[in-house]
Amino acid sequence: MAHLSLKNVGKTYGGSNQAAVAGVDIEIADGEFIVLVGPSGCGKSTLLRMVAGLETVTDGEIRIGDRVVNQLDPAERDIAMVFQNYALYPHMSVRDNMAYGLKNRKTPKAEIEARVAEAARMLELGPYLDRKPRALSGGQRQRVAMGRAIVRQPAAFLFDEPLSNLDAKLRVTMRMEIRRLQKRLGTTSLYVTHDQLEAMTLADRLVVLNGGRVEQIGAPLEVYRKPASTFVAAFIGSPAMSLLDARFENGQVMVDGHALAPVGNAPGPVTLGLRAEDLRITSTGVPMRVDYVEELGAHRIVHGAIGDQPVAVVDNGGAALAETVHVLVDPAKLHLFETSTGRRMDTRIQAEAVPAQ
Repeated sequence: MAHLSLKNVGKTYGGSNQAAVAGVDIEIADGEFIVLVGPSGCGKSTLLRMVAGLETVTDGEIRIGDRVVNQLDPAERDIAMVFQNYALYPHMSVRDNMAYGLKNRKTPKAEIEARVAEAARMLELGPYLDRKPRALSGGQRQRVAMGRAIVRQPAAFLFDEPLSNLDAKLRVTMRMEIRRLQKRLGTTSLYVTHDQLEAMTLADRLVVLNGGRVEQIGAPLEVYRKPASTFVAAFIGSPAMSLLDARFENGQVMVDGHALAPVGNAPGPVTLGLRAEDLRITSTGVPMRVDYVEELGAHRIVHGAIGDQPVAVVDNGGAALAETVHVLVDPAKLHLFETSTGRRMDTRIQAEAVPAQ
């Protein structure tokens, strides 16, 4: 096990003036589980591959433990990687797939057998050790790929969207399995996903990437409750945070002529962020047009608009719905962002909810 350190890491491909990754600084503690999350093309897989040694580093420095690894081959970095497509040898049994890397390193046979047996026990693969990958389900194949990484006993695990090929129910099961194993083994882990729910449930800390740059680093709930930018606000959370054009007037934040809440004044337009669970459907408040409703069993999501601006509300109480309802927001849970930059504003918000005037 070891800590990972990325200092001003960047990647620019030949012939391109635009960096795929730029100025990334991350310190990952020994045993920490870090998730790189962001949309396709944000640079998360490129960054992971640079740590693995599968991509050259254009700028900056990567350390694994006390070693700078920029110039080291993947085999010299003491890492184990789990890929999206399993990368199993189809002609080998589960046992041989898991043991292959150890055999290449001339590990004693007795130690190989002991490590494979222990990994198979942890992953419940004992009955399948003599099967070929084609005789396994997708979830079982992914467990074999994880087992192959576990037997290596590396300084760090690297996961490149390992659950993308699984169905939704199996992804939930495998998320729990990966987190349980990582906690048990205590191995430093760097995990890539575009699925923000997967990121929220797995991570000790999230690294949210956008256009090759870090937008925010923090614990999942910290990032969710206090997003640093409109990009993070819209990307983290389901349903996404509603982002509305707003302005200040007489100490109130106004949306389409409606006063939502008392706040401190600030010049110019602002972007107002509203989490769906922080809005309540009430008999008084700001009018909201109802467009459609998602019935999800334990709760429902009411989609509509304040003026012409889309808004979503989580309703747990079965409020009566009509073409127009009224919503109230807790002022302490408003999110304000600079319209010009998208960055979070530190504006003092009073403690009482105020309905529309």
